[in-house]
Amino acid sequence: MDSPTGGEAMLGHVNDDLLSIGQFARLARLSVKQLRHYATLGLLEPAWIDPASGYRYYRTAQARDALVIGLLRSLDVPLPVVAEVLSGGGGTDARGRDSAAAALARVRDDLEYELARRRRTLKSLERILATGLPGAEVTVVTEPPRPAIVVRDLADTPEAIGRATSACVARLMAAKPPEPALVGLFPLDYGESVPVAVALTGTGLPRVPGADPEILPGGAFATAAHVGPYDQISLTAHALLSWCAERGHAPAGPLREAYVSDPATTPPERLVTHLMIRLEHDE
Repeated sequence: MDSPTGGEAMLGHVNDDLLSIGQFARLARLSVKQLRHYATLGLLEPAWIDPASGYRYYRTAQARDALVIGLLRSLDVPLPVVAEVLSGGGGTDARGRDSAAAALARVRDDLEYELARRRRTLKSLERILATGLPGAEVTVVTEPPRPAIVVRDLADTPEAIGRATSACVARLMAAKPPEPALVGLFPLDYGESVPVAVALTGTGLPRVPGADPEILPGGAFATAAHVGPYDQISLTAHALLSWCAERGHAPAGPLREAYVSDPATTPPERLVTHLMIRLEHDE
C-alpha cells in the first residue's frame, strides 16, 4: 500500500524527515507508479513502511538517488547499469565511488558511441534520399571449406546485432589468436531476435571456452566489398542480395562478413569488410 498525499499528520510521531510517497514523487519528479517499480527492483526502497497500514515513506535525502535514476532512464540507460551507478555513488567508501564513476564513464562512452552511430545513419539517409540506393561491384568466387572456431550470441533485437557481434569478437580475441581472421555469420532473414555468430578461421586455432571446432562450408559465393562503418553494412548487403535476385541465384545463408580492417586502428569510414553469400545454383 501507499500513503495518501494528505496523510502527513500521522508522521509527527515517527520522524519529521519522512515524506509520503505522493510528496516524495512530486519532489523527485517521478510518478508514484515509478517509485513502486523501483522499490520492487531494489533500486530505491522506502525509508520506512508503516507495519499497520503498509503505507510507504521516503526521506528527503533519497531525492538525490531518485533524480539520478530519472536522469539515467531519460537517457535509456538499462536498469542494471543504473544500479551500478547508484551503488556507492556519493558514499564514503572509496571503492564504491570508484565503481559508480566507472559505471558512469561506461554510460558516457555508450552514449557517445550511439550519438556517432546516429549521425552516420543520418548521413546515410541523406545520401539515399539524394542519390538513391548505393550499388556494389559483385563478383563470384570459389571458397574452400575452412576450419573455424565459432562463438554465438543472440541479439534481442536487430538493433542489438552490433553489440552481440562485439561480444563474440571479444570472446575470440581473449584467446589471443596469432593471426586473427574473423568472419561474422548472420541470418538472411531477421526475426524479433537475431542469432549472431563470429568465426575465427585459419590454422593452429586456439581453444575458446564454450566454442567447438567447425567447418565453414565452401562453394560458389557472390561477394562485394563494403567500405565504411559496420552499422552501414546493410546497404551493401542489400546491393548484394539484389544482384542475386536479378540473376536468379538462390542465396544460402548465413551472410558472411569477413573483417579485413582492424577497427582499433582504422577510422570507421575506412573500414573494409567483404560480404559473401553462398550460391545454391551457379549461372
